[in-house]
Amino acid sequence: MKLAFIAARTTSAEAARDRLIAIYGDAPPTQADVIVALGGDGLMLECLHRVLGTAMPVYGMNCGSVGFMMNEYHEDDLPGRVTRAMSSVLHPLRMHAVTASGVVEEAMALNEVSLLREGRQAAKIRISVDHTERLNELICDGVLIATPAGSTAYNLSAHGPIIPLSANLLPLTPISAFRPRRWRGALLPSTVDVLFEVLEADKRPVAAVADFTEVRDVVSVAVSEDRSISATVLFDPDRALSERIITEQFTV
Repeated sequence: MKLAFIAARTTSAEAARDRLIAIYGDAPPTQADVIVALGGDGLMLECLHRVLGTAMPVYGMNCGSVGFMMNEYHEDDLPGRVTRAMSSVLHPLRMHAVTASGVVEEAMALNEVSLLREGRQAAKIRISVDHTERLNELICDGVLIATPAGSTAYNLSAHGPIIPLSANLLPLTPISAFRPRRWRGALLPSTVDVLFEVLEADKRPVAAVADFTEVRDVVSVAVSEDRSISATVLFDPDRALSERIITEQFTV
């Protein structure tokens, strides 16, 4: 088995990579069977973006802090662990953003697409789902739509629901909503097209962020799940992602 090791830019992760290369060798990522990511969840997200749309799976070992998307770090029998690992297939959200100057930007998100106010004033955003207006004016710091895998990240911090991988749902979650004050978001089928329109964009500028890609001064943002593209992440049998997401719902 040919393994390619990618480490976060930390002393511990780089030292782990050197030790593992000494044991197992190191293949170029384009020629490897599996990419082994050494770091935390941020590095895993970077690696998944690198392989998005390819058949290359990613197996992570935690050399960071939380490591929700990572397996435990062990150096023994790594090819055997990879062979026995369970795979989870993730589909990204595709963001289509239009700026005030008419520039169109597209990006993929495996965690979430979020709209965030740029200045001191709250944003005003209209939300439509499948060409039907659902909220004519949300006054807020922002709003996000997440994937099931990303529902435990920023979405959870914004008090959105955790979504099992098999649910085929996307959480739509406001960030510090001022009006309507009692709106807590929605659960949408994964097949929908969501359109965010920024109201009073010149007075209340808004940025759109898809994982690592930020587009400033947007006037509209369309988001939908793209099931034609996928990324595969590998987990030890006792740390399956689907089980971890369910367990997270009972964490207090």
